[in-house]
Order: sequence, then C-alpha cells, then structure tokens
Amino acid sequence: MPDHGLVLEEVRKVRRAGIVRLRETDTPELIRIAGQLPAANGELSAGAVERLLRTAVAGIGGGSLQTAAEYSLGLAQGTRDWPAADRRRRAAQVYGVSVERFRKHHELMVLGQIAEQLVGIAGRVRDDTTTGEPSRLPAAHRELRLALHGRAVTVTVHVHSVDLLRDVDVVVSPSNTYFALPAAYKSSVSATLRRAGALKDPAGGLVEDHVHDELRGWAARHGAPGRAALPGTVVATSSGALAGQGVRRIYHVAVAVPRPETNDYDVQPADVTRGVARAFALLAEESRASDPPLTSICLPLLGAGRGGLPPLESFGALWAAVEAELARGAGWDIHFVVRRHARADLIERLLAGYARPGVGDGRGFGGDGSGVHSGKGVRDAGGVRDAGPVRDAGGVRDAGGVRDAGPVRDAGGVRDAGPVRDAGGVRDAGGVRDAGPVRDAGGVRDAGGVRDAGGVHDDRGNP
Repeated sequence: MPDHGLVLEEVRKVRRAGIVRLRETDTPELIRIAGQLPAANGELSAGAVERLLRTAVAGIGGGSLQTAAEYSLGLAQGTRDWPAADRRRRAAQVYGVSVERFRKHHELMVLGQIAEQLVGIAGRVRDDTTTGEPSRLPAAHRELRLALHGRAVTVTVHVHSVDLLRDVDVVVSPSNTYFALPAAYKSSVSATLRRAGALKDPAGGLVEDHVHDELRGWAARHGAPGRAALPGTVVATSSGALAGQGVRRIYHVAVAVPRPETNDYDVQPADVTRGVARAFALLAEESRASDPPLTSICLPLLGAGRGGLPPLESFGALWAAVEAELARGAGWDIHFVVRRHARADLIERLLAGYARPGVGDGRGFGGDGSGVHSGKGVRDAGGVRDAGPVRDAGGVRDAGGVRDAGPVRDAGGVRDAGPVRDAGGVRDAGGVRDAGPVRDAGGVRDAGGVRDAGGVHDDRGNP
C-alpha cells in the first residue's frame, strides 16, 4: 500500500507542473500505481498517470470538490495548458473564496481527497492481484445489515438512476426553496423524477406533467408562487407514471437556497437534516391514511449535486435524521440511491461502525450467515438460522437453537450447543461439551472428546 504522504506530495507536483508536463515531472509512486492498472500494458507512463488521475478525480463523486480537483490539476475541459496560477484562481471561484484562502484551506482538502482516491485505487489493485480473482462489476443493490440501538436494521443502497427504483413507497427529491423544478431533459434527481413521472404518448410526446403541475398547484394554494419557502419545507405529490413501478409518493424537500444574481445554490447541512426529519413526520402521517400503509422511503444525497455539498457532508446530515427516526423505534424500510459506486462505497464505509457482526450475539439477526469464518470466542448465538459453511468455531459458548449449520469445520471447544438441528458435514468437533438433543448429525467425522451429547438421533454416516 503506497504511503499517503508520498502520494500527496506527487499530486502537489502535478498541480504545479500541470498535465502537459507530466513526462517531465518526477512521480514514481503515481507511475507505479498506474502501471498496475489492467489497461496499462504498453502505455506510456505519462498517459497512464493521466488516466489514473482522471479515475481518482471521478471517484470523488461530483459536486464542488470534484470540480475544484479538475481545475486544480488541469483535467477540466480546456484547462490542460493553463498556468498553475490560473488553475488555482478558477478552483477558488468554485468555492467562492479568495485565491489566498483557497491556497491555505480548500486546496489542501482537494488535493488530500485526490490522494485518498489514489491510495484506494492502489489498494483495490493489490487485493485483485493477491486473490487472483478478476475484477467484477460491483452490485447495483447493496443490503447493509446494521445493529442500531439494540435492534437489527437493514438499509438498502441502490446504485443507479433514481427513475429505475421499483416498489419503494416514497422517493425524496431535493428542491430549491421556490419548488421550481428544472427542465425535464436535465440530469438532476428532481429533473429525472419529473421526466419519469410525466405521462407521454406512444411517440414520447408530453401529455401530462404530473409532478410539475402538482407542485405549482401546491404553491398556488399556499399563496407562495414566486415567493421562497423556508428551507426544510416538504411538499408531497403523487408519483405520476412512476406508480406503475410501485413508487407511490414523491416528497420534495426544499434544501437549496438560490444565490442572488447567480446560477448557484447554497445548501446548509442543518436544512438537510431538518427536511429529512419532516419527511419522516409526513411519512408517518400519510401512512396512517393510506391503504396499504406506506412503509418504505428512499433518499438521495440531498444537496450533493448543484448544491455543492460534499457527499460525506450530505450523508452525515441525512443520517442524523435517519438514525434519530430509527432510534425512536420506527420500522421504516430505509433506502438510499446514488448514481456512482464511489458514493455507495462511501456510504458503506460510513455505516461500517454499525455493521451487524457475522457471528456473536446473533439473537434476532436470523438468516443467511453463510460463509462465516473464525467464530472463536463467540458467546450466546441463540436463534441463528442457516449459518452456512462456518470454519474454525472454536470457543463458541451457548449456541442454543442453531439450525442448519452446514459444513462446519474445526468446532473444538464449543460448549453448551443446545438443541442443534441438521449439523450434517461437521468435521473435527473435538472438545465439544453439552451438545444437548442433536438431531440429524449425518456425516460427522472425528468427534473425539465430545461429552454429554444426550438425545442424539439419526447419527448415520459416523465413521
């Protein structure tokens, strides 16, 4: 794994020299990482390093941070031959700060994030080389199983355009404080939902602009046309044509405050948190009045597009409201939707601290623990079902109620295994004590040292 400090120093060299002088710039770490990429065979080092840098910057995930990174290195269109001072000045304009302030504060963050992406790329290449496994397409739907406030919670992350969602009751859409939707041909979340919710004729012509018309009607009823609503305001509309995909409602959350006399917006994380909290309150209210009740909600990274919030900050603001709602015992089915796998990876990393352990204290986390390795020292795994091919479970205590433990190997030292059922294929169970009424232990080998296995039934196949 390359040293982050060395990589950062070489990124600074590239910023000063620019892409056009890569061949003359001493960047041994970047050349080494670029040379390990799958398509680097036979490519000149300067070209491989440029491709590596573009991959790293694209992995940042959009927003002001990525735009500033592109300008800083000369990767933005038309900036390849710009002097370093001009590139720095344009990057400072992205954040709306002076060149000096950008140099002292923002530039350090921008270049540091590029270095982080480069180190991550190097790590992934190393893992693929070590395992010998070919690179695979990452999953477009990821289920994250979390342990939150004493209970099991499953969060689903979708990695695709928001209009591909299916069977999610409510989709949250970011909006500006005027609830003015962008043109339907644009690529933002709100424009995509407007386009997907519209009714069209067989030739693709617009028949009814459901989402847009309902938002205008809400503004007219509440005396707000042409006047900004408070940040955090939530307006519910139907989903229009998306109802055919199982999407029933769209909640428009006002988080983007237009900056006067510009095309830019300001988004405050506190407004994101407040808006999501109000969306949950509205969900509870509408769910009681709906038949069947609303049970699921999907959230994009509010403010992380034109709003300019870094994805990390956007998700932190979202999660504050989500966690508070779940802490109160709400049973909503939570979904997130992002377009890039880099952002899905970020969400996974941020929620890793809540990850439900694969073994240990497994009560209530029943279902599909397949592939668990090394369960040593686990206590009280009662109620676990379908533990798959567990290996090296030595030292497990009190596994009462385990069903279908599959081909377990090396279970030495297990105590008090309770009423285990269907332990077929267990090998090397030496030292197991008090295995209770085991049923269907077919194929067990080398059970030396087992004590008190009372009530064993159907032990066919024991050598």
